Formats: sequence, C-alpha cells, structure tokens
Amino acid sequence: MDTNFLAKYIDHTSLSPQLTHQGVLEICRESQEFGFYAVCLAPCWISTAKETLTADSVKIATVISFPHGNDLSSTKALAAQQAKSAGADEIDMVINLGWAAEGNWSAVESDIAQVVKAVQPSPVKVILETCLLSVDQTQKACHAAAQAGAKFVKTSTGFSKAGATIEAVRLMKSSIPPTMEVKASGGIRDQATALAMIDAGATRLGTSSGVAILSGKPTQSNY
Repeated sequence: MDTNFLAKYIDHTSLSPQLTHQGVLEICRESQEFGFYAVCLAPCWISTAKETLTADSVKIATVISFPHGNDLSSTKALAAQQAKSAGADEIDMVINLGWAAEGNWSAVESDIAQVVKAVQPSPVKVILETCLLSVDQTQKACHAAAQAGAKFVKTSTGFSKAGATIEAVRLMKSSIPPTMEVKASGGIRDQATALAMIDAGATRLGTSSGVAILSGKPTQSNY
C-alpha cells in the first residue's frame, strides 16, 4: 500500500523541553525530505525553523499555553501574536481545562476567541485534552471553539494521561461544523493508527513519528 499521501496529513512534531538546536535542524530536514505538511515546535524555535526551511510548502506550527492551558487569556493572545510575527503559520493553543471542568463555557470561548483575533486569518487549532473531558464536555468544548472562530479542534497535548483515540476523533468530528477540522495527536506511532485516525475524521495528525509512519517502522515516541 502506498502511504506517501500520509505526509500531507502530518505536523512533524517535537515538543520535548530538551529539544536542541540540532534537533530542530533535523526536524526541518526530515519535513522537507518527506514532504510533511508542517513542523510543530515550541515558540522559541520558530525563528530557527523559519531560517532553516527552504521549502515554502512546509508550514510552521507552534503551541501556546502548552501543555496546561492556564495562562491569562491576554497572555495567550500576545504569545500567539508574537509567534506569528516570528514566522508561525499556525497556532495550536490549549484550552483552560479548569474552566472546562467547571462548565464555564463562555470563558472558554472568550479565551479561544482572543487568540483567534490576535492571529487572524492564521488557523488556530484548539487542544481539548480529551482524555480529561467527558463526552458532554468534549461536545461543549468543540462548540466553544467553533463559536470562537477556530479552524481545528485537536485531541491532545501528548503530555497528559492519554493521547488521541478513535472515539474522541469521531466525537469531535460530529460536534463541529463542516468548515472546521480535527487534528489527532498523542500516541500516533504507526501507519495503522494514522490511517484509523484519518478514517475517523482527522485531517491532520500531530506526531513525532512521521518518518516511522511513512517507512512502516514502529517507534516508542510519546507524541
């Protein structure tokens, strides 16, 4: 089976706090070699990626308020704006999980909306951390993201107790309008899982195992 088409689904990701300059160069090299849709790196590495990537086809994504989501909304918005100015094409932000837990959905929506406004028209992906949410909470978080103008809802940070699941992707897909998309991330390490996530409705995959997925080799990466 030809799985080269998978490359354009993948945000080639490294969000380890111990990532080095050399690691960033390697991520960028692999992304260009294999034709991944984007690299996804912490904000401090955006400028390095911008300088390193010679293929305009490879986008730069970064994370905001990662992995806990509990920064001030104004801080998230400013960080997102600064990330865009540094060269980020897409913003993956974490929702305020405390507000989600207590059902303060107007605050969750406002939090997302401030980031969307700060970087529009750049796409914002809203990380829900579905392993910490009930079905009802996931649906309401998707609604808040849609109302706030986000482009994607995303399953996971990869740093909580579990990553993406087929059930979560299906639920998210059914809870958003057709104009929105789903990014599955966390624990996607092989071709079978990647294909299953796409079949469930994901149009983007966040993984540090992109090379292994395309080559069909297993990996032990957490993200």
